[in-house]
Amino acid sequence: MASQRITNPRKSASYYRQNPEAYAKKLAYDTKYGKRPSKIKRRSELNQERRKRGVYGKGGDDMSHTTSGKMVPEDPSTNRARNGHGDNQRLKISKSKR
Repeated sequence: MASQRITNPRKSASYYRQNPEAYAKKLAYDTKYGKRPSKIKRRSELNQERRKRGVYGKGGDDMSHTTSGKMVPEDPSTNRARNGHGDNQRLKISKSKR
């Protein structure tokens, strides 16, 4: 089932709605990027953890990798905004490291 279209999109979603050529380019890149063996393995691990916790297929929080190596539930917006953007921390700082 496809996600519902939100009425108040964030910055990048607004940009891609207004620029279909840029969105097509992004989709082509994302398709290639998602096929990397390392990305397939990572998704597999996250899905396995969601199944173990009984939340797979039910929406809700993402499973987020922490600096200590654990996986914890986290709001998808927070988790996805952090990962892979410039100098930002790529893993959630575990409570033991704070």
